[in-house]
Amino acid sequence: MRDTKLTRRKLLAGSATAVGASAAGCIGDLTGGSGDDGGDGEEYDVGYGEFETTVNSSTFPTEEKLYIYCVQSGWMNWPSVMEAFDENYGVQLNDDDRSSGEALQDARSVAQNPTHSGFNGGYTYNIQAQKDGLTQAYKPANWDKVPDDAKTEDGHVTGTRKVTTALTYRKDIYEERGLDEPETWEDLLHPDIMQDLALQTPQAAVGLAAALSVNNARGGSLDDVQPVIDYYNEIQEGGAEYTDNFLAQFTRGEYASFVRYDYSGLDLKYNNDDVPEENVGVALLGGENGNKGAFNALYGYALLADAPNPEAAKLFMDYVLSIEGQQHFLDAYARPIRASEMDMPDEFPDQSRYDETEFTVDQQELIDKQEDIIQEITRGAGL
Repeated sequence: MRDTKLTRRKLLAGSATAVGASAAGCIGDLTGGSGDDGGDGEEYDVGYGEFETTVNSSTFPTEEKLYIYCVQSGWMNWPSVMEAFDENYGVQLNDDDRSSGEALQDARSVAQNPTHSGFNGGYTYNIQAQKDGLTQAYKPANWDKVPDDAKTEDGHVTGTRKVTTALTYRKDIYEERGLDEPETWEDLLHPDIMQDLALQTPQAAVGLAAALSVNNARGGSLDDVQPVIDYYNEIQEGGAEYTDNFLAQFTRGEYASFVRYDYSGLDLKYNNDDVPEENVGVALLGGENGNKGAFNALYGYALLADAPNPEAAKLFMDYVLSIEGQQHFLDAYARPIRASEMDMPDEFPDQSRYDETEFTVDQQELIDKQEDIIQEITRGAGL
């Protein structure tokens, strides 16, 4: 890959070469397809089970890009996926820089004349898109390799990767301030941490995961989000800010801490030369009373109803769920949904810390209550 910062340093040469070679030389292996010449274009077998079909490259967008919501640079190594897909199939992906919530609102607004072919983002946001009638059924190749609790049986939504809420902080700045590595969300209430802490609002999937993490750590539930509202009001008084763009400021030392996912900090620590590796810390946080405070978030995708480019979108979905496609996520420390079939890097925090802090919630309950939860937190914390 051209941008060496897109993949993990220790695997860069090996994984990039392997992915490129296998993708370019054995396209059928990635999609379950034949790669046969169909006369007007290349033909590829895609899909799983009753959704198996053949797509032809003559139908792929050439002058325009393939639009998939929230496939964007700076997030879960999507640039590497985008580049590889273009190199393998000659289809460019649009850099769709928006949150899951923003994508859902846009998909609703253009439902009568869709601009995008796929919805990618937080799993529950995909489910909401399905409930709104915005998606269509499609089971990509290797759908059977996805755990049952990470997909819908009807094929509308399929999970592709998981990440865990975590704090990323500047170890050098913490040392200068005499601060220890935080272990709980209460530790972040220290004035020297709140003053330059960055978070994201719950309208974004990553921001909702953070809010659920704080709420659970402080004894809340999906029926009681007052604990996180109180917490957010307190840290804002201490100087914490809610923003989507803080990585550059973090590398410059203007923000000493930010809340996103474990992958965010690990990718920054090991794949970015703008800040020394030893200056980046990643902490999984719990609660004062032993409550768990690191929400394990599921992300996935869906094929949109009346998609402008359904055949290219199906091929893209198949590629993302292939082992080669999944490796791109792992290179950035986002755990692939097919992680059990892959070699996990050693740089992740110790598994015992995940066991101590990580939790999930009932997906269906969250889906049913998500919009009310977001609105209540947003209003209560003035976000």
